[in-house]
Amino acid sequence: MNPCKPLVLFALLFVAPAFADTIAIIGTGDVAKALGPEFAAQGHTIIYGSRNPGGDKAQDLVKISGKDASAVSPQEAVIDADIVVLAVPGLLVGEIVKGLGDLSDKIIIDPTNPLERRILTFHHAVETSNAQIIQAIAPDAYVVKAFNTLNWRTMIDPDATGGPISIPLAGDSRRAKKVVAKLVEGMGLEAIDVGGIENAHWVEGMLMLWINNRFSLRESFDFHLRKVE
Repeated sequence: MNPCKPLVLFALLFVAPAFADTIAIIGTGDVAKALGPEFAAQGHTIIYGSRNPGGDKAQDLVKISGKDASAVSPQEAVIDADIVVLAVPGLLVGEIVKGLGDLSDKIIIDPTNPLERRILTFHHAVETSNAQIIQAIAPDAYVVKAFNTLNWRTMIDPDATGGPISIPLAGDSRRAKKVVAKLVEGMGLEAIDVGGIENAHWVEGMLMLWINNRFSLRESFDFHLRKVE
């Protein structure tokens, strides 16, 4: 990571932008740890939703996520949130969304992948995706598939790859994708709109290709979309 970046992040944690959202991040794992502090650095208020909000894991995240950050239960976290990030295991995402309560008019960022990790295969049929399942459960929310095609280390240190890193965004709301694109670009990444929610399956498939080679005897690789100027 760029040695100057932590100092920049520290300064930004306490500087509010012209507009700021309240972002609920459901989960306290690696993806939450990558995205929460980065979004806080852009001036947004972060609320972590955790089954153990008073535990060390959640409280450590609160400490590095700005002066207004907090940790509560997942159900409480989404109440006042403008944006909800589902930093949860992909195979549990439907069950978790059902337990969150009313998500109407909220932007839901889905960075999950429906993988059977032990055998590295898709859990869902080709006709659907985690993002579509979430949209069906919360039809009045605005689901955007994002951040699922790269690992959490690359999220926070894109310069380490030696070139531009692109984040495909799939969703039916152009407004929601524009909001998510600002978050993406605020992290030093590049957002690319790849169309409606039905394309989320193919975005999830990008990760499938990557992970199958990474954890097999075949050659490992990284790949990223890139805008054509």
